[in-house]
Amino acid sequence: MKARRRPQAARRQVLGTLAALAAAPLLPLRSSARAATPAATVERSLVAAPASVRLVPEPHPATRVWAYGGQVPGPALRVRQGDRLRVQVDNRLGEPTTVHWHGIRLPNAMDGVPGLTQPPIAPGERFVYEFALPDAGTFFYHPHLRSHEQLARGLAGALIVEEREPIAVDRDEVWVLGDWRLDGDASIRGGFGAFMDASHDGRVGNTVTVNGRVRETFAVRSGERVRLRLINAASARIFALGFSGHAPRVVALDGQPVEPHEPDGGVVMLAPAQRADVVIDMLGPPGSRHLVRDGFYRRREYRLLDIVYTDQAPLRTRALDAPIRLPANPLAEPDLAHAQRHEIVLRGGMMGDMSALPRGKAWALNGKATGCGDGAAMFDPLLIFRRGSSHVLRLVNDTAWHHPMHWHGHAFRVISRNDRATLRREWLDTVLLAPNESAEIAFVADNPGDWMFHCHVLDHQASGMAACLRVL
Repeated sequence: MKARRRPQAARRQVLGTLAALAAAPLLPLRSSARAATPAATVERSLVAAPASVRLVPEPHPATRVWAYGGQVPGPALRVRQGDRLRVQVDNRLGEPTTVHWHGIRLPNAMDGVPGLTQPPIAPGERFVYEFALPDAGTFFYHPHLRSHEQLARGLAGALIVEEREPIAVDRDEVWVLGDWRLDGDASIRGGFGAFMDASHDGRVGNTVTVNGRVRETFAVRSGERVRLRLINAASARIFALGFSGHAPRVVALDGQPVEPHEPDGGVVMLAPAQRADVVIDMLGPPGSRHLVRDGFYRRREYRLLDIVYTDQAPLRTRALDAPIRLPANPLAEPDLAHAQRHEIVLRGGMMGDMSALPRGKAWALNGKATGCGDGAAMFDPLLIFRRGSSHVLRLVNDTAWHHPMHWHGHAFRVISRNDRATLRREWLDTVLLAPNESAEIAFVADNPGDWMFHCHVLDHQASGMAACLRVL
């Protein structure tokens, strides 16, 4: 095979194990029988270090990355709701780092934000994170120090908290979606923190991976039900995935259960750091192929992979007759009638007003631009909440760019967009605001501490779109 000039041109790799997958037995249906298992303390270790992995197919060489445990994504951590997780993190990078447990409602000291909740983990040092897991769902972990580079070099992994009463599926699969800016030799291109990226839509790459590889296929058996956990671990890319010939039903967003529904237009949209659990009944005929396409960016649509059916006889001839609604997590319901109201306005960026921003900054929240949460000095909170109080926070995107806004340590209901009530009032921890869009989020400030609130386009965070929200 001749080498190609761009790794993205060699877009796919046929899974060498397709035949083995066709012959392999399906996992047994998950049931609620495990609910009686007592809570446990689960101990794991992560080593952050340089590594070499094959992101794109031969003849391209392996890519030098930064990785947890020598793999991209990092080891998938699977625990059960109510368990305690204790993770020893060793830093073998050439610079400090931390680990943030994205979406987990944990104690503030375990949140992994340097300069705010902990000192950075210096090279050669370690830190032990330990916390309980109150919510079941799909979460992930990544650095929060120079994260616009550390995550983009490969430091991210899935954290799956299983329900004590799981829904019945034949397979529970995770797709960690990664985005890379690679040169023709499959090496990671430099230029991290470039102002052009920071002031536009961030460091969008040219090569997309699923679980650390450019994939050709995802093998399924006709008739099986698959729970697919989608995690956007990119630093800037937004995904809009269409599953040709299939009807995915969304059962959770950002780890929180939602009324099962088909996504708008059949397309699952995921901003950076967002997650979606979808249930798909694989009802295509044996031997068929079906395209999964990402069409978020205009004129840059591409084929992610194909769903490929094995030649096995169908497991069943119709959709599994079992409920797919997930049990609710123990979240405090905000009292909207007595909630305090606040507003945060997002400004800056190219085609916006940056004249009043400090040198090197491109964005501001309520006129304040910081790089907090990436190793910057301590900073005053933008808002202060009394513990146990209910709040409605109006977010106004007065810019020409998308911003996924994430609040640490809490989940919130999205109750309106552009002053119109939302249909499902979904619980999220990261809400995507389109250009010139507003949204209202409602929550109970029930987790004390200083918590990061920032855009998860990580170049935007590093260049000013970050703040602290304090719960007393």
